Amino acid sequence: MTTRAALFDVDGTLADTNHLHVITWWEAFRQAGHLVQMSAIHRAVGLGSQDLVAHLLGDERDRDQDAEISAAHTTLYGTYFDRLPAFEGAADLLRSLADRGWRIVLATSAGGAELDALRRAIDADDVITSTASADDVAAGKPAPDPVRRALELAGVPAERAVFVGDTAWDMEAATKAGVRAVAVLSGGIPRMALESAGAEAIYENPTDLLARLDTSVFADLEER
Repeated sequence: MTTRAALFDVDGTLADTNHLHVITWWEAFRQAGHLVQMSAIHRAVGLGSQDLVAHLLGDERDRDQDAEISAAHTTLYGTYFDRLPAFEGAADLLRSLADRGWRIVLATSAGGAELDALRRAIDADDVITSTASADDVAAGKPAPDPVRRALELAGVPAERAVFVGDTAWDMEAATKAGVRAVAVLSGGIPRMALESAGAEAIYENPTDLLARLDTSVFADLEER
């Protein structure tokens, strides 16, 4: 039987970090002289840093500020690295899927020290096969590149994989890559936005998905 792969976003999916990103991006923009609504930042979380700045400030922005803003966010967010909170049930979900024969791969916009901190928070490195990070692809979500890279690392075709994420960007990336998309509401994105972006099934959080694995998309693929 061909190996199956469970591909996971991290921020807002396995770790309760979306609102930390909102706060630190808001402050980074403020320091650069931009007042950006937190609700707009929240909807943009999940994009890579360069794409997030462009999405929120638009094409008419002073592009010379982009690197400064991104660096400020990195510094501000880095102050939380020693206490990033994983969602309850996140590690248990990954281990349960691994026990069922799924190869676990992370596909995230995080990279470097940030990704290391997130992996420490999740505390499931014993079952995480590999990670497709922001450092590995030319274009981040909603482009399919991170998901396709995760498939390459897992060594499986798209039809043998499920992607779990919390943002519309996640759902779009998975759908474009031909992977079945599952969403969790733990990142704070409305159900309708996730459905419109391609979510096949939606769960409250990792604990809810874990409790319903036997009736999920994962179970459906296990029967094939």
